[in-house]
Amino acid sequence: MSTAPSAADSRPPAAGGPDSEPAPPVWTRKHLLGLEDLSREEILAVLDTAESFSEISNRSRKKVPALQGRIVFNLFFENSTRTRTSFSLAAKRLSADVQDFSAQVSSLSKGETFIDTAKNIEAMGCDLMVVRHPTPGAPHLLSQHVSSSIINAGDGAHEHPTQGLLDLMTIRRAKGNVEGLTVALLGDIAHSRVARSNIWGLLKLGAKVILCGPPTLVPKAMERLGCEVAYRLEDVLPRCDVINVLRIQFERQQGGLFPSVGEYSQFYMMTQERVRKAKPDLLILAPGPINRGVELTPEVADGKHSAILNQVSNGLAVRMAVLYLLSGKMDAAPPVD
Repeated sequence: MSTAPSAADSRPPAAGGPDSEPAPPVWTRKHLLGLEDLSREEILAVLDTAESFSEISNRSRKKVPALQGRIVFNLFFENSTRTRTSFSLAAKRLSADVQDFSAQVSSLSKGETFIDTAKNIEAMGCDLMVVRHPTPGAPHLLSQHVSSSIINAGDGAHEHPTQGLLDLMTIRRAKGNVEGLTVALLGDIAHSRVARSNIWGLLKLGAKVILCGPPTLVPKAMERLGCEVAYRLEDVLPRCDVINVLRIQFERQQGGLFPSVGEYSQFYMMTQERVRKAKPDLLILAPGPINRGVELTPEVADGKHSAILNQVSNGLAVRMAVLYLLSGKMDAAPPVD
């Protein structure tokens, strides 16, 4: 697989000649709340910055001083392994001070509101808040009440912007660009914040998006976003360049949306047999946590078409880029010395 993005897809427009007016900065936002709000140029600015940070993971000294003296708080009101750990490590590699907030042992249990909790944390000198909350729109609400920068790390079934960005980075590194590709999101679309962020990002970078799964998990109304909706995996599989396998969100849905896990797997699980019916260079993503034997078999998860671990490493670079850009760093290239 190629790891170099194409120049046409990956670089923001260059400034003019030496006598021209300087180009305005591509990234001027204070918060990252969702990919629906971002332009194509802003998405590419994050991906390009992430590329600049990605090589740090391969160095013996994995820290840069870009956010030295800044304080990052992780406010997670839902369980998380990958996202919380990834943000913590990203902030530490940028030399920021990191604090983890636990809702279970906080004053929320005594009746303190979500906003009052955040205001008290801000009063301690917090610069950036990474927020995961079960209620859609919670990070947006918080951004109206505090002056710290807010990063949405997942709000209910609404959006998960850094997951969408790291999926885009993984696709771009493997395929060279995103424009013109056919990407299928397979599984529980109705309850997936990852699906929504992927849809916005993929469409803005010029991909064709197919939503595939049982009718109860793939609302026909999502065609209004510009996606194709399909209910038979075999009908779309030969056309796909990328398949992003989404987890069944048992914790967000009521029962009875499909007869059984076994029947779901029979029709929608990615197996070696189905992979053989696809393009030879099919790329398989899965945001995790993955349910082996439900959404995909172990052979597919660990096989040559899988980029699941690449997603994890790219996620670290993307989150470093987001923290860096939201801290007010507008340089064309981040310091990586």
